[in-house]
Amino acid sequence: MKTLIRDISFLVTLDREQSETSGGYLYTDGPRIAAVGKGEPPPEIEQAAETCVFGRDRIALPGFVNTHHHFYQTLFRNVREVQSAKLFDWLVFLYERWQRIDEEAVYQSSLVAMLEMLQSGVTTTSDHHYIFPRGHEQLIDVQIQAARRLGVRFHPTRGSMSLSREDGGLPPPTVVQREEEILLDSERLIRTYHDRSPLAMTRIALAPCSPFSVTARLMKESRDLAEREDVLLHTHLAETEDEDRFCREKFGRGPLEYMEDLGWLSDRVWFAHFIHLSQEDQAKAGRARVGMSYCPSSNMRLGSGVAPVAPLWGSGVRQSIGIDGSASNDANNMLAELRTGLLLQRLRYGADAMTPRQMLRIGTLGGAEVLGRQQEIGSLEVGKAADLIMVRLDTLAMAGGLDDPPAALLLCDAKQVDFAMVNGEILIRDGQFTRIPPTELEEIIRAQNDLSRKLVRGL
Repeated sequence: MKTLIRDISFLVTLDREQSETSGGYLYTDGPRIAAVGKGEPPPEIEQAAETCVFGRDRIALPGFVNTHHHFYQTLFRNVREVQSAKLFDWLVFLYERWQRIDEEAVYQSSLVAMLEMLQSGVTTTSDHHYIFPRGHEQLIDVQIQAARRLGVRFHPTRGSMSLSREDGGLPPPTVVQREEEILLDSERLIRTYHDRSPLAMTRIALAPCSPFSVTARLMKESRDLAEREDVLLHTHLAETEDEDRFCREKFGRGPLEYMEDLGWLSDRVWFAHFIHLSQEDQAKAGRARVGMSYCPSSNMRLGSGVAPVAPLWGSGVRQSIGIDGSASNDANNMLAELRTGLLLQRLRYGADAMTPRQMLRIGTLGGAEVLGRQQEIGSLEVGKAADLIMVRLDTLAMAGGLDDPPAALLLCDAKQVDFAMVNGEILIRDGQFTRIPPTELEEIIRAQNDLSRKLVRGL
């Protein structure tokens, strides 16, 4: 589809020049951006366009990239017993509920997570799925089906847990798998779904869950498989002080030092959270050019701490934003996550620690860099994927805040996007989903609530 978006009130490209334009247009030819410019579009573009969208009173920017999530947890939001729990206690309680999930639960929760994120501007998302109850081993396949149903660009990561509490880990035996089973399924997923072509909609990464739920052997063999197949690696790291104590007691080293021992410090790797780091850890991570997912709401909700995003700016660590699982965030709103992330850095490091534009970069091109896709997504440039969003500026929440429209996205209360396009296809127009009619959305919500009651309360 050849689409012309014209009369855009404010256009933010986030390209190398950080170009911003009052009054502009963007033209897509199929899945790619074919032209971006200021003022009126040339006559030849107007004539060639098959669809025209008006961007008056709107700000346009690249779609957001979410680099850490657990979709299944949308079924476990706001569970009463763990509203005030720390991470380890929270996990121990919820593992007993999570062991009940199946294909229906994963498909349903994936739809809900991605729809809510799309509504808040996410056009590319990762997911870290590591719960595979016995008899339900192909749950990543179900997530991919959901992403294809919605048209979202998807980076599922094949998570894993091999160390049950009987072996000194945290999870119950019902949700861990044998290492051979994990590695064979990881190979199957890569060979079945991993698309290396430009503008691919699906790419696989490998993601052993955490230092307290997998063995060193699985971490090393996952690393070796990722290197052979040339895919990325992901895990949770340095999230809490409890984790730091666990690693020092069990391995005699801090979490990052343990990753170094396992050969996990490289630009193939990105870590979720990355909070409890010494100065030496930060320097080492920068030299290795590892990536990180900053998950501010989840970290606040669980009292885990504040990731050193501002101190790591420019260090070599590739920075991105992660919404994280909805059982520890309870929402899937990327606009709110970016605002929270900005304010939390200022609370911890000072009012001048981070600007709104830095946080917007982390949420777009930063995420693309972490996923190794900076040549394809993350900015509005000719030849890149036509992944873009628009937010209305003529709303009550924005009234009086338009001296600097890009900053208003985070400093004012931009609740959701008015328009979203992924790979050249319009997925939200005038605030409404194009692939999901209102009646179907109502059914998705009802089904989600029914499943949640069954899984949380056994009803």
